[in-house]
Amino acid sequence: GGDIVSDTETTLAQAVDDLMLGAEVYAGVDQVELEEFSRILATGGDEFLAAVYTDRERDHCGGRLERLAAQFAAKEAVTKALGTGLRGIGLREIEVVSEANGRPRLRLRGRADDRAKAVGFTSLSVSLTHTEIAAVAFVVALTAPATGTNSPMPLRKES
Repeated sequence: GGDIVSDTETTLAQAVDDLMLGAEVYAGVDQVELEEFSRILATGGDEFLAAVYTDRERDHCGGRLERLAAQFAAKEAVTKALGTGLRGIGLREIEVVSEANGRPRLRLRGRADDRAKAVGFTSLSVSLTHTEIAAVAFVVALTAPATGTNSPMPLRKES
């Protein structure tokens, strides 16, 4: 015997694949330990802040350690989703902006934007969280579905 997969599971998996129509999902995650990050900030000071954060980001964070750490984690997570790591991309080219409702959004510039376009990203989302110990960011990017296909297959077949 091999693995047994129910018809329902197979149909659902196929429906999800069909809905994606060749789109790809890229993800990146990063965690920043607040104690260690506090030491980095103390050592790097204003030079570190100016090298890593835009003026808008620094204003939004207001010097709050957990916000700075979460935004740093977001920048690292974006580089992972891009598949580059920090090679060739400046952290200021990845900006975490806050919408009116507080939802974080990513804005890419320069080489980060060039790489995202080269990979084919059409959508980029970020989720941030922190505790008293660490800040975490999770980034998801999507590419466009494959072209030349008709409408996606419905989740449920008509009888």
